[in-house]
Amino acid sequence: MRPLQPLTDAQLTLRAQAGESGALGLLLARHQAGMTAVALSLLGHGSDAEDAVQDAVLTALSRIGDVREPDAVGAWLRAIVRNNARMRLRSKRRERLGLDHLDDARLLPHPPAGEAHERAVEEHALRGWIRHAVDELPERLRLVVMLRYFTTLTSYEEIAAACDIPLGTVRSRLNQARSRLARMLLDSADRFDEGAATRTESSRAEALATLAAWESGGLPAEISQLWPAHSRMVGRLARPGHRVHPVPVMRHYLEDGVRQHLHRVTAGRDIDIWEMTVTTDHGSLHHCPPTLTWLMFRRDRRVERLRVLYPKGHQPAPA
Repeated sequence: MRPLQPLTDAQLTLRAQAGESGALGLLLARHQAGMTAVALSLLGHGSDAEDAVQDAVLTALSRIGDVREPDAVGAWLRAIVRNNARMRLRSKRRERLGLDHLDDARLLPHPPAGEAHERAVEEHALRGWIRHAVDELPERLRLVVMLRYFTTLTSYEEIAAACDIPLGTVRSRLNQARSRLARMLLDSADRFDEGAATRTESSRAEALATLAAWESGGLPAEISQLWPAHSRMVGRLARPGHRVHPVPVMRHYLEDGVRQHLHRVTAGRDIDIWEMTVTTDHGSLHHCPPTLTWLMFRRDRRVERLRVLYPKGHQPAPA
């Protein structure tokens, strides 16, 4: 199998535009140094430069869909920082940075109606991450964010009255929330597996090669090595007290006229799931269902255990 290659900026941008927060987080982590350099060059060392980068992170969250040249996403991110820094230099009193840019990005396009806010969020590609991220905030921060961005109580004065807190506290809490959300988005890169798509395609190729090889009577070396001698069946096709290797079991069904056709692949770090449709030759001793699923537990890509899952109520005949 070919080694997994890191995803390019363009690939990460497209995946972020499709709603993968981790892809956006990884993009931001890659370009954070360049973004910080721009902020420092314009604002000097201090909290203003850090805030400009954090604001740019949240702007990217809301406006990643605007990127038309995915290969140039690094320049796009630095331009956001530059614009934010210049706005700070012009007038701190006119700041509309950070999460407030969600309004500009048409995530929350029509402030007067809380229902419109809600509908716009539901239509946003990263809505799942936004919902989760807001839920992860402490209650005192979560409340002001929810009021500000998901209700009709959008002004600082209205939020202060609703929460019974001073106006300055509203501003302070919104700033804290923006900072936390920016950090959460950057941290999502640590949990994002940029090889996921490549791994799925590799698993799909392996599944097709495995099925084709069994049809022809044998497994090629690169496939055979993924099923070492210690591989074993578990579940309904296993024999209690005996170690049963998966290859002869599956070949037994094949020789009896059971044909499996790959339908869908889901690949993880150490678990692969192959969903199959099934056809059975006339006269076969086995009465298989129209679908079944292979659940494979791996170590270093080699299969340690295979469990074949059948539809509820189906009892497979033993091999």
